[in-house]
Amino acid sequence: MEINLTGKRAIVCGSTQGIGKAAAVQLSKAGAAVTLVARNEEALQRVCKELDDSPEQQHAYLRADFSDLAQVKDVVNSYLENQPEVHILVNNTGGPQAGKAIDATDDAYLSAFTSHLLCNQFLAQSFVPLMKKESYGRIINIISTSVKAPIPGLGVSNTIRGAVANWAKTLAGELGGYGITVNNVLPGFTKTARLFSLIKTNAVKANITEEEQTQRMINSIPAGRLAEADEVAAAVVFLASPWASYINGINLPVDGGRTNSL
Repeated sequence: MEINLTGKRAIVCGSTQGIGKAAAVQLSKAGAAVTLVARNEEALQRVCKELDDSPEQQHAYLRADFSDLAQVKDVVNSYLENQPEVHILVNNTGGPQAGKAIDATDDAYLSAFTSHLLCNQFLAQSFVPLMKKESYGRIINIISTSVKAPIPGLGVSNTIRGAVANWAKTLAGELGGYGITVNNVLPGFTKTARLFSLIKTNAVKANITEEEQTQRMINSIPAGRLAEADEVAAAVVFLASPWASYINGINLPVDGGRTNSL
């Protein structure tokens, strides 16, 4: 089975590091033209140079901070003035600050709701008309296995990820008839800066070493190891492809079997 996304334009959010970057790189390798979205322009320029490049691909980037919805709207609206085609939208935003749900402030919930759900909603509203015109659309949300089993110590994240999952399921029903699918990828413990930060925090709380905390995580994974970002990106590329045209409204764990073992 060959995945060929030549002629497709993909918007990839949070694409300067971790899973977002891996998804952008792998989509470009499959032939898609990629528009990176993140807040650090220097990092955007660096990643843009790492994308596979052919005469059919015209990669680009947008600098936008998802904590500022008004800025995101301005940037995307300007982009749409000169971009007639978008086929793939990968929604990916860094997780909220760790902590218990009961201790979280109003601002923590409101900030997470804005950067995750409201920004996703605006991007979908912006690009779905172009997908409808092409009779081809893929909206892929990179969220978390907390959708299936809340993760202790990530109260705000658990809450917001669940909201995004149900938003996506609702959209899947609304858009499926237009050749647009909406699916969620649920990464497990993946080697990213976010995970290593959580390992450090949890090790301090448990008064153990980071190596011991990492091993505790690995012990909960039937595959016996942490995931590589490219392994999650592979699921994104498949869901973005024509081969996944009849997969719609699902939560796909990419977690080495951890969720099913809970």
